[in-house]
Amino acid sequence: MTLGKRTIKAREGVDREKLYPLQDAVKMVKERAKAKFDETIEIAMNLGVDPRHADQMVRGVVNLPNGSGRSVRVAVFARGAKADEAKAAGADVVGAEDLVEKVQGGAIDFDRVVATPDLMPLVGRLGKVLGPRGLMPNPKVGTVTMDVTTAVKGAKGGSVEFRVEKAGIVQAGVGKASFSEEKLVENIRAFADAVQKSRPAGAKGHYINRVAISSTMGPGVKIVPASLFPESQQTH
Repeated sequence: MTLGKRTIKAREGVDREKLYPLQDAVKMVKERAKAKFDETIEIAMNLGVDPRHADQMVRGVVNLPNGSGRSVRVAVFARGAKADEAKAAGADVVGAEDLVEKVQGGAIDFDRVVATPDLMPLVGRLGKVLGPRGLMPNPKVGTVTMDVTTAVKGAKGGSVEFRVEKAGIVQAGVGKASFSEEKLVENIRAFADAVQKSRPAGAKGHYINRVAISSTMGPGVKIVPASLFPESQQTH
């Protein structure tokens, strides 16, 4: 595979084996985000868990202090007053049976789904469609709730869901290249803290093994895991 000139230039100065303190890593990733669009800054955390075991599942939601920088389209399954509440909160798509039909017909023009508990039997029919896309509402991450206002505003304002993948990796977008270094560091620390607090009971030994950040088109920069946390709460 031949690398483009931009890719080669972006990789200059990044030692792919070295672990950098968080602040330095953010600076390097920002400096190398040179695409013509506002690149997303992504984090990947390799955890010491085996998600095939139910007691080692890691999932949750975190409100990034500075928002995610992306515009999120939110669908809400609700009826009556709760449907009105969802619309008032800024939901992009609201409905019940009619929305189920649309989704079954392949119309999925949203990034997050919220549902009131009474409509979950309806939404359950869409498991095969929404599940593989990671869109199924879940009470554990606050997307099955009667408080649709908070759920919609959270999704719009920068709440990020995370869920460990088969290889024990958690990934998420934690901001944009246009954010200041300080805002990115705050967002990354908030995300890492949420993952740390979601440590499952079944996780043995070292929990956060490897961490890297990158921009959409840029190289990955590895981080010293301990630098994600204030010294007072550093853990293994």
